[in-house]
Amino acid sequence: MALLSQISLTLLLLVVKPTAISGDVSFAFNGFENDGALTLSEYADVTGGGLLRLTNNTAQVTGHAFYPSKLRLKNASFSGDVFSFSTTFVFAITPLITNVSGHGLSFLLAPSTDFAKALSSQHLGLFPDDGDSTDHIVAVELDTVKNSEFGDINDNHIGVDVNSLRSVDSTPAGFTKDGIFRSLQLISGDPMQIWVDFDGERSQIDIAIAPLHEAKPRRSLLSSSKINLSAIILDEMYVGFASSTGAATGCHYILGWSFALNRDAPPLDLSALPQLPHLGHNNTTLLAISLPLAGAILLLLAAAAVYFALERRKKFAEVLEDWELEYGPHRFSYRDLYRATEGFGEKNLLGIGGFGRVYKGVLPKSKLEIAVKRVSHESRQGMREFVAEIVSMGRLRHRNLVHLLGYCRRQGELILVYDFMANGSLDKFLFGKDRPPLNWSRRLHIIKGVAAGLLYLHQGWEQVVIHRDIKAGNVLLDGEFNPKLGDFGLARLCDHGGNPQTTHIMGTLGYLAPELSKTGKATTLTDVYAFGAFLLEVACGQRPMELHAPGEVPGLVDRVLGCWKMNSILEACDLRLGGEFVAREVELVLKLGLLCSHPDPSCRPSMRQVVQILEGEAPFPAMSADGLIDSNLAASSYDLSFDDFVGSSSSAATNAMLSSPFFSGAR
Repeated sequence: MALLSQISLTLLLLVVKPTAISGDVSFAFNGFENDGALTLSEYADVTGGGLLRLTNNTAQVTGHAFYPSKLRLKNASFSGDVFSFSTTFVFAITPLITNVSGHGLSFLLAPSTDFAKALSSQHLGLFPDDGDSTDHIVAVELDTVKNSEFGDINDNHIGVDVNSLRSVDSTPAGFTKDGIFRSLQLISGDPMQIWVDFDGERSQIDIAIAPLHEAKPRRSLLSSSKINLSAIILDEMYVGFASSTGAATGCHYILGWSFALNRDAPPLDLSALPQLPHLGHNNTTLLAISLPLAGAILLLLAAAAVYFALERRKKFAEVLEDWELEYGPHRFSYRDLYRATEGFGEKNLLGIGGFGRVYKGVLPKSKLEIAVKRVSHESRQGMREFVAEIVSMGRLRHRNLVHLLGYCRRQGELILVYDFMANGSLDKFLFGKDRPPLNWSRRLHIIKGVAAGLLYLHQGWEQVVIHRDIKAGNVLLDGEFNPKLGDFGLARLCDHGGNPQTTHIMGTLGYLAPELSKTGKATTLTDVYAFGAFLLEVACGQRPMELHAPGEVPGLVDRVLGCWKMNSILEACDLRLGGEFVAREVELVLKLGLLCSHPDPSCRPSMRQVVQILEGEAPFPAMSADGLIDSNLAASSYDLSFDDFVGSSSSAATNAMLSSPFFSGAR
């Protein structure tokens, strides 16, 4: 009977506090072997000496390494709480140039090992954009660049990230010894050990760091209970590391790593860890060679060497001032860009725009495909503000904007570096005879993408960005025909040192809002006007204004208006569509193009309203062709009585929109 009671008590204890075997995991790596012990991707590899190298001295790349099996991190059979876990690892970050770092590394828990779409640079190879709740990623970041976009406290800190690079908690890197806090420089190249302990019962994470061979500090550097991992971590997750570089490069090493669930991580054998490679100096000493060379010959050779060195330096000379040091990660060397574009050769020329020539390039180390734009900028006036704005623009992040990677200054020109778009500009598909016509569904996808990107510029970023040159030629297509708006902000940036109110009106004829001729001032509504011309351009396969067309040939707006007045607006659409389109969608786009191209700026919708109309989240306003024609005739005097157009601010207009038979079909 006593034995039966004891068995019953044991079973009861197991039910109350189970310790699932699947959650009882422990492993330790005192160095690594390239035998499949880890899952590696991108630039991560294991060196011959046993170092896990997440990134090498290559710009703009990522590296990932994971324990190959998923680990059960939740007590699924009972409470669903996250198991306690503990990990420690030894790392070293060795910059290629002393005190000039690429971006950092992180320890992370993730539901997948596929990070192919994750961005490098400040995204640390963790997210393809800002991240969201569907990512289920928890990371401890060792960040070595201050990014204001994510609210970083400095360029040398440790933080806890949850589905975003905006840390829920962070603190400068360092440790406490003998009651004194001692700072640690993460990019010193010296190996350091870090401990990460998560207490499942208290939902608290503790992080400590110290130089190699120092004991684990008694006091945690960061102790946070601000997150509920139960709501973030899935039942099974991968554990591992992610890292990235930017324009500045370096190597990110892991020398050893251990991990355990429900107990302390096994201690690492520091004496067995692999050695870091010697840094940067060639130990070969030039010895005097006793050769019977005459002094004159030596002087001649020396003079020749100096001459050629000076000529080469002159060829690749750049402008670099003290204030640019803070933009180091965003600056490319002219030498690299020269090599990437094969000397800015004609065969690499992609196109010539209003601001300069654009070349295709491949960075020599990372093999990253880039587009390089050379912009003439002879005046030094406002250059500091000019570059500051360019770097600021480099922080714009949206799936429908071309990413500005960085810049280079040389003599009288500014060189901008962008992502390369494999399918080039949209206008080549609309007007080029050597490209197949785009079907309607692809055109509508492009329209919606450009609208979303423009909305981000106007309202979605920390500052309002006026594009000033929206047209098919500035919409670039990636390999899957996803649209990305290019040259964003460049027209505005080019105003430094000029007078935008008079002689420097930026843009392209046919896309310029009429008020610009009077005020010279670009606004979000002048962008909306250009977007209206773009809508008609895409739907009709015709430029808004043909420079060499006969005088009797109407412009695109007049042509579409004429078709609408005759109740045959669909006749204005591109004949190359061959009638293969959704009529209500084409009609919506054409009428929206006319609305955005309204001569009175106060009657144009905002980009938020445009996006809502395109997505069917808001009704299209009631309007007629006659009313719009009258408004166009009165454009020169800015007659605000758009008789048949009902403004969105009126309650009567709202009722008219909702009851519109056109819109009921469009929804």
